[in-house]
Amino acid sequence: MIQHKKQSQGNWQSKPYLEQMANIGSEVYRAINWRNKNNKEYADIAFIRSLELFDLSKGSKLTPSQYRELTRMREIWVDYFKYDNEYNSTDEDINKYFMYLTIAFKNISG
Repeated sequence: MIQHKKQSQGNWQSKPYLEQMANIGSEVYRAINWRNKNNKEYADIAFIRSLELFDLSKGSKLTPSQYRELTRMREIWVDYFKYDNEYNSTDEDINKYFMYLTIAFKNISG
Protein backbone atom coordinates (compact mmCIF):
# COMPACT_ATOMS: atom_id res chain seq x y z
CA MET A 1 0.00 0.00 0.00
CA ILE A 2 1.46 3.34 -1.05
CA GLN A 3 1.65 5.88 1.77
CA HIS A 4 2.88 8.83 -0.28
CA LYS A 5 0.31 8.78 -3.08
CA LYS A 6 0.95 12.32 -4.37
CA GLN A 7 4.71 11.81 -4.43
CA SER A 8 4.39 8.46 -6.18
CA GLN A 9 2.59 10.15 -9.10
CA GLY A 10 5.72 12.00 -10.18
CA ASN A 11 5.77 15.01 -7.86
CA TRP A 12 8.59 13.47 -5.84
CA GLN A 13 10.99 13.07 -8.75
CA SER A 14 10.76 16.79 -9.53
CA LYS A 15 12.07 17.75 -6.09
CA PRO A 16 15.77 18.52 -5.63
CA TYR A 17 17.90 15.75 -4.18
CA LEU A 18 18.52 17.57 -0.88
CA GLU A 19 14.80 18.16 -0.42
CA GLN A 20 14.11 14.48 -1.00
CA MET A 21 16.77 13.51 1.54
CA ALA A 22 15.43 16.01 4.09
CA ASN A 23 11.96 14.50 3.73
CA ILE A 24 13.31 10.98 4.03
CA GLY A 25 15.08 12.16 7.17
CA SER A 26 11.77 13.25 8.67
CA GLU A 27 10.39 9.73 8.32
CA VAL A 28 13.63 8.24 9.66
CA TYR A 29 13.46 10.55 12.68
CA ARG A 30 9.82 9.52 13.30
CA ALA A 31 10.71 5.83 13.11
CA ILE A 32 13.55 6.23 15.60
CA ASN A 33 11.44 8.41 17.86
CA TRP A 34 8.54 5.96 17.94
CA ARG A 35 10.88 3.03 18.53
CA ASN A 36 12.43 4.86 21.48
CA LYS A 37 8.92 5.37 22.85
CA ASN A 38 8.35 1.59 22.53
CA ASN A 39 5.63 2.03 19.93
CA LYS A 40 6.57 -0.68 17.46
CA GLU A 41 3.50 -0.19 15.29
CA TYR A 42 4.11 3.51 14.62
CA ALA A 43 7.85 2.92 14.29
CA ASP A 44 7.26 0.27 11.63
CA ILE A 45 4.82 2.51 9.74
CA ALA A 46 7.35 5.35 9.66
CA PHE A 47 10.08 2.89 8.64
CA ILE A 48 7.96 1.70 5.68
CA ARG A 49 7.24 5.31 4.67
CA SER A 50 10.98 6.07 4.75
CA LEU A 51 11.71 3.10 2.48
CA GLU A 52 9.00 4.21 0.11
CA LEU A 53 10.63 7.64 -0.20
CA PHE A 54 14.08 6.11 -0.65
CA ASP A 55 12.69 3.96 -3.45
CA LEU A 56 10.81 6.84 -5.09
CA SER A 57 14.07 8.81 -5.08
CA LYS A 58 15.80 6.08 -7.07
CA GLY A 59 13.59 7.08 -10.01
CA SER A 60 14.76 10.70 -9.89
CA LYS A 61 17.38 12.27 -12.11
CA LEU A 62 20.33 11.76 -9.77
CA THR A 63 24.01 12.04 -10.42
CA PRO A 64 25.93 8.78 -10.00
CA SER A 65 27.31 10.01 -6.66
CA GLN A 66 23.85 10.98 -5.42
CA TYR A 67 22.50 7.58 -6.41
CA ARG A 68 25.34 5.82 -4.58
CA GLU A 69 24.79 7.96 -1.49
CA LEU A 70 21.04 7.33 -1.57
CA THR A 71 21.35 3.57 -1.93
CA ARG A 72 24.16 3.30 0.62
CA MET A 73 22.17 5.29 3.18
CA ARG A 74 19.14 3.10 2.53
CA GLU A 75 21.32 0.04 3.16
CA ILE A 76 22.70 1.50 6.39
CA TRP A 77 19.22 2.54 7.55
CA VAL A 78 17.67 -0.89 6.93
CA ASP A 79 20.63 -2.62 8.58
CA TYR A 80 20.34 -0.34 11.60
CA PHE A 81 16.59 -0.41 12.05
CA LYS A 82 15.72 -4.00 11.16
CA TYR A 83 18.84 -6.16 11.08
CA ASP A 84 22.19 -6.65 12.83
CA ASN A 85 23.54 -3.08 12.64
CA GLU A 86 26.76 -4.25 11.00
CA TYR A 87 27.76 -0.61 10.44
CA ASN A 88 27.47 0.10 14.19
CA SER A 89 25.16 3.06 13.62
CA THR A 90 23.41 4.90 16.43
CA ASP A 91 20.25 6.99 16.62
CA GLU A 92 22.49 10.04 16.86
CA ASP A 93 24.56 9.05 13.78
CA ILE A 94 21.49 8.52 11.61
CA ASN A 95 19.66 11.63 12.78
CA LYS A 96 22.77 13.80 12.47
CA TYR A 97 23.34 12.66 8.88
CA PHE A 98 19.84 13.72 7.86
CA MET A 99 19.98 16.89 9.96
CA TYR A 100 23.01 18.09 7.98
CA LEU A 101 21.23 17.39 4.71
CA THR A 102 18.19 19.29 5.93
CA ILE A 103 20.36 22.27 6.90
CA ALA A 104 22.06 22.16 3.50
CA PHE A 105 18.68 22.13 1.75
CA LYS A 106 17.39 25.05 3.82
CA ASN A 107 20.56 27.03 3.10
CA ILE A 108 20.26 26.66 -0.67
CA SER A 109 16.48 27.07 -0.86
CA GLY A 110 16.44 30.30 1.13
